[in-house]
Amino acid sequence: MKILVLNCGSSSVKYKLLEMPQGDVLAQGAVEKLGLPDSFLKLTLPNGEKVVIEKEMPEHTVAVELILSALTDEKTGCIKSYNEIEAVGHRLVHGGEKFSNSVEITPEVIAKVEECIPLAPLHNPANLKGIAAIEKLLPGIRQVGVFDTAFFQTMPEHVYRYALPYDMCNKHGVRRYGFHGTSHRYVSARACEILGLDYNKTRIITAHIGNGASIAATMNGKALDVSLGMTPVEGLMMGTRSGDVDPGVLTFLMEAENLDAAGISELINKKSGVLGVSGISSDMREIEDGIKHGNERAILAMTMYDYRIKKYVGAYAAAMGGVDVLVFTGGVGENQFSTREKVCSNMEFMGIVFDPAVNNGMRGKEMVISKPESKVKVIVVPTDEEYMIASDTMTILAK
Repeated sequence: MKILVLNCGSSSVKYKLLEMPQGDVLAQGAVEKLGLPDSFLKLTLPNGEKVVIEKEMPEHTVAVELILSALTDEKTGCIKSYNEIEAVGHRLVHGGEKFSNSVEITPEVIAKVEECIPLAPLHNPANLKGIAAIEKLLPGIRQVGVFDTAFFQTMPEHVYRYALPYDMCNKHGVRRYGFHGTSHRYVSARACEILGLDYNKTRIITAHIGNGASIAATMNGKALDVSLGMTPVEGLMMGTRSGDVDPGVLTFLMEAENLDAAGISELINKKSGVLGVSGISSDMREIEDGIKHGNERAILAMTMYDYRIKKYVGAYAAAMGGVDVLVFTGGVGENQFSTREKVCSNMEFMGIVFDPAVNNGMRGKEMVISKPESKVKVIVVPTDEEYMIASDTMTILAK
């Protein structure tokens, strides 16, 4: 069964075509700079060769049309006709409290996703444009929506509620929703599969760390807590996002710097985090280079970044009464072995006996990086959200 997975952002469209249930990737690529004159499609051929197709794409329908054309093209394609695509799975960012599972797309579902637009004004409209584009270009094909927030709908009220006026929060839908749910769901289950553990009887901490970052606690098969909140700013220090900050600091800076709501939003979303502290970049490769050259602010940024991850690991272990598995994933989690070592160092009291020899230099592979005697198994699991979306799509359409 060939399933096309789409991840439509405001200025990009990422895609993968997978053969299910085995999960073989037949094609993948991304449209970038959507809406700009220099937009292009970058794709990977079956032989691994990279191809760039430049074309002005003012909106999502044109982008999706170019992707479909590339999939069936003699030189760049892997299928002969659109009819070989049996379903389309979409990454949908925000389902609010309306969706606790993936669902087949219907007019009623679209209406509910539209109601959640105030919670994700940049993401949900773009996601909906992707659905509309497929409806227009492949009329009648079945579509499934997989929500970033759905996995965290099992969080208890005392975890997801903020200590703000109760009625005001209810009125405006203010609560912790969490994001990266598809990734946390995949890597937590996959880690248990690799380790031979019962997912429904295991305490798992998953660290999805990259330019955007979150840590989640999963207990006995259900999400208990997550560091991201109502928006993707709370929690860990990220590439350009501040993570946890005293709210009083924000009101102070609004007055001191004469910032309005839009200004403070830009500050905490685009000018803070690793970029804001280092003054160099949000890219960890450039931070590591700065550290090698003795840049003190780069060293400080990395120290802060690693420390906050470690602090959340300890907090979630306390919340669950212990931890059985710690999983690293995401761009940094999968590739930056120095961060993994910093997080896991001096954690023997918690049951972590780290193996620096196995960890050192290990990038992008499934690998246990704790020693055999470690009570807590530490493992790297590369995330595969597209496979999870395709899997959900296949399961739902088989019913």
